[in-house]
Amino acid sequence: MPLTAERYQALGPKWHKKHRQQNVIPTGSRNVDSESKWSKSGYRGWVQGYRLVLQTLVFPEPVPLFAVWRENQLNEAKIALAELAKGRLQVTDVMLGDTSFGKEDFRPAYQKAGGYLPAPLQLPKKNRSWKNDLYDYRKETIELLFQRIIQACFIKSCPVKGEAKNGALVLATVWAYQVCWLNNYRAKKNAADVKEHIENARWRIKL
Repeated sequence: MPLTAERYQALGPKWHKKHRQQNVIPTGSRNVDSESKWSKSGYRGWVQGYRLVLQTLVFPEPVPLFAVWRENQLNEAKIALAELAKGRLQVTDVMLGDTSFGKEDFRPAYQKAGGYLPAPLQLPKKNRSWKNDLYDYRKETIELLFQRIIQACFIKSCPVKGEAKNGALVLATVWAYQVCWLNNYRAKKNAADVKEHIENARWRIKL
């Protein structure tokens, strides 16, 4: 079961550190999302926006189980640790987390709760084992799932301004994916055919 986080780019122009500290929006910058924050991603670089922390099932198909929308600058492991303490995060035999989840207190807390979390820092460096193969599979499934959620609902960045409004929209896409996936699974259809459900709904509902 993978655990990961994705950054969503804020709507509008960039609001950089110097002007943020002064609480001044530069002249000529319109529609700045003043609630958004900056953080750096290992593969996307600096992103001004918000963060989605997502826990997913791997077998029999990738499907989201848990999601929270948080400020972009917050530490992913601390977000997960807080949700674990509240009993919201699912505890399973094995949780596959990226590097950030293996550095903080989240990993020992998750193990104390009854789960095992192998992160990149804990993987064998020289002699590959099943742990490496399992983590490689995690990267394949979680990236594919994010793309499916984005493609199904056409939201890959923040469409409006503000943490609450964007959180409601993005979390709704996760919920819609869950519902469509479950309907397909119960009907013994291809569980990944989520976009088709949403496209059919567009024809019936005037947006």
